[in-house]
Amino acid sequence: MVGAPDHPVFTLTDHFGNQITEKDFHGWFQLVYFGFTSCRVVCPRALAKLSGVLEELGDESARWIKPLYITVDPARDKPETMKAYLQADYPRFLGLTGPEAAIEDAKRHFRVFAQRKSNPADPDGYQIAHTAIAYLLDRNGNYLDHFPDATEGAKIIERIRFHFAH
Repeated sequence: MVGAPDHPVFTLTDHFGNQITEKDFHGWFQLVYFGFTSCRVVCPRALAKLSGVLEELGDESARWIKPLYITVDPARDKPETMKAYLQADYPRFLGLTGPEAAIEDAKRHFRVFAQRKSNPADPDGYQIAHTAIAYLLDRNGNYLDHFPDATEGAKIIERIRFHFAH
């Protein structure tokens, strides 16, 4: 499938300051979204929708899913920034960041596009245009499905339940 990630490999830092690799999530499904904490519209909307999906799945199903939020802006998104951002509104998600090279490697494995764009209205002078897709990985870290930003929560729930049943 075009755009489907290969078997994602990464070494990043979680929002608690621990070094994390893709192997730390073996045995769990992963719901992976790339974004950044300074995003004003797309990321908050996506994280709210995905949090609602996890809530709707219920604890029995959602406990098998590790929701991950990987930054595309490691210059601003340090572990403590991601922790404050996620714990305030999206506590189910684990934030992952790291050096620019590690983020670039994770983006390459997931085939995620992200590009810094000048924006004088932003306090740091830039925003980031990026892929707005959530990826579902199986218990071995292999690609199962993806959900573009326009996918409704009910459809995501339906597809996750389908994958859980098969």
